[in-house]
Amino acid sequence: MVRNSYTSRVTSKGQITVPQEIRRRLGLREGDQIEFVTEDRRTTVRRVKSKENPFKKYEGILGPFPGGQKAIIAYWRDLRDDK
Repeated sequence: MVRNSYTSRVTSKGQITVPQEIRRRLGLREGDQIEFVTEDRRTTVRRVKSKENPFKKYEGILGPFPGGQKAIIAYWRDLRDDK
């Protein structure tokens, strides 16, 4: 296991600069959030996962379902064989 060490200074406002290699490894970009997780005597820094649905950008790309909501319900009933 290769272990590297990176240092940074804490400012009077409690701010730190995340070293470039750590930003790269975590995939951090400007505006991203990080969280500090403490477990016993260890503290881990990790990127906060977005709560945004990654599929949201594809919403509506296929247009409306032919026949509207009634057709959707009929389609699902047919798939499940609900009579």
